Amino acid sequence: MSDITTLSFEEAMRELEATVGKLETGEATLEESIALYERGAALRKHCEDRLRAAEERVEKITLAANGQPSGVEPVEGL
Repeated sequence: MSDITTLSFEEAMRELEATVGKLETGEATLEESIALYERGAALRKHCEDRLRAAEERVEKITLAANGQPSGVEPVEGL
């Protein structure tokens, strides 16, 4: 399994969906299910963090006088 921190939002979402699918089948052993659940929880957090960071960047886009994006402002705390 790859390091979650290196995954893009899209990659993590695909893996999270696959993990949920495996859990839903009920075919995994108890230990496998626990490991899948733990990885799924970490993937969900990673996706939430990536999405929050993207939303903050969008909120900080500055507009020029003509209404066109002119740049971004740094997000405090990042």
